[in-house]
Amino acid sequence: MNFREKLKLYVITDRRLKDEIESTKQALEGGATSIQLRIKSAPTKEMIKIGKEIRRLTSEYDALYFVDDRLDVALATNADGLQLGPEDMPIPIAKEIAPNLILGASVYSLKEALDAEKEGADYLGAGAIFPTSTKADVRVIGIDGLKKILESVKIPVVAIGGINHENVKEVLRTGVDGVAIISAIIGAENIRKATEDMKKIIEEVVK
Repeated sequence: MNFREKLKLYVITDRRLKDEIESTKQALEGGATSIQLRIKSAPTKEMIKIGKEIRRLTSEYDALYFVDDRLDVALATNADGLQLGPEDMPIPIAKEIAPNLILGASVYSLKEALDAEKEGADYLGAGAIFPTSTKADVRVIGIDGLKKILESVKIPVVAIGGINHENVKEVLRTGVDGVAIISAIIGAENIRKATEDMKKIIEEVVK
């Protein structure tokens, strides 16, 4: 399976909702194909400890493991990839330091998407598709903004931002490679079931 296919159901951790290791385990049991470790404020040592455990779990379930923002943590925990936002380390520099990592770029406009592709990003996290509670003051590009990006770039695109079980079909019909989910899975009472249900919908729409 190439990495594009593994972007299909991309789950992002959020400790405000649930512990990273426990939520990762349940999401993988439910069929998540990629996990991103996202911790905004914790000691590096703690991030590495958690990251190593997530690396072990994702290997067990044959899923990809990404780290948000922190190249050092990605390298220290043998991650498959790194997700970089517009304010993070520039993609060309990350590529130079870690040529084997899959580099994802978070983009919030068509211009940012085209720039990131030009700079060598391997895939894009494009959003926000809908307003979202996990990120304040995020720019919403909507389904139309997503379509414009999909028409303009050749690299895989993962949609992110406010995606849930009710609106995911609309997102998938754009032809996007995957959906990145936080609240609708990590915030669910039963993470495993929420992931299974999401996977079922994806498989119905994406033949």
